[in-house]
Amino acid sequence: MTRFLPSFLRSGGASPWILIGAFFLLASAGGTLLANTMNLRYERDVSRMVFNDNVQLLENIRKELGVRADSLDALLAGGTDAPDVNNRPYIVVSIAENMLWYKQGDSVLFEAPVATGSGKVLVKEGGADRWKFETPRGRLTVLDKDEDPQWIPPDWHYIEYARNRGLGVVRLQRGQQIELPDGGAVLVRGSDVVRRTKDGSEEPLGTGSTREVVAGGNVIIPPFGTTQRKYPDVMGTHRLKLGDGYAIHGTNNPASIGQSVSHGCIRLRNDQIEKLYEMVEVGTPVYVY
Repeated sequence: MTRFLPSFLRSGGASPWILIGAFFLLASAGGTLLANTMNLRYERDVSRMVFNDNVQLLENIRKELGVRADSLDALLAGGTDAPDVNNRPYIVVSIAENMLWYKQGDSVLFEAPVATGSGKVLVKEGGADRWKFETPRGRLTVLDKDEDPQWIPPDWHYIEYARNRGLGVVRLQRGQQIELPDGGAVLVRGSDVVRRTKDGSEEPLGTGSTREVVAGGNVIIPPFGTTQRKYPDVMGTHRLKLGDGYAIHGTNNPASIGQSVSHGCIRLRNDQIEKLYEMVEVGTPVYVY
């Protein structure tokens, strides 16, 4: 057999064989590292809820990475029973039932009706952007919590608001102004969006009962950081942040509870989110199905 070996192996003593052994050892370690990295990538993608109920995409990624089980499968198989890890409390949300449970093992520590995503689709003029207002399914985590949260509306809020009223949409940038037909203009002054009249006087906009700034037949999208881009009270009194803009929070519309009407967040009545807020710690798993 040795006559079929390369000359450097026949005559090189033990050194070449040591090198070959080291090569295969490194290759094996690299394969293990790659597999671990891919599994971590899968867990990251699931926990960040990028699937938005796209079961086919979830299955394709599972096949690609060689992962055959995930928290959502376990949850669906067991009804409202999420995996019990060291008897740690966890939250379960049923989109179909619009219900939330805070559990520890088989014990229900708290339960409440909720509002969840409507499932409606909003497409921006020309199809450049598309939003589907769903509550994402799978495993999430309570990343942070705060009291008296302010809502920072995404762009889709202004597009939806304008479409429902037959208005146009204009984005306002700092350092620019939007001219109005009456000779006035809308611009940013400090932290406020203001209207400057023809005589040069200025007044803040969007400070009354209607927060949206409408001028010249258009809904104006204010820059981030301005007062007009911050909505108090919309999210109720308390919020549990889930990441990617999703949260479990209160509401200024208690009549919506029990319905599928939100833009993706999970709403509770203010008295109930206050109780849940006191019970739940940062890091608590959240299973949505």
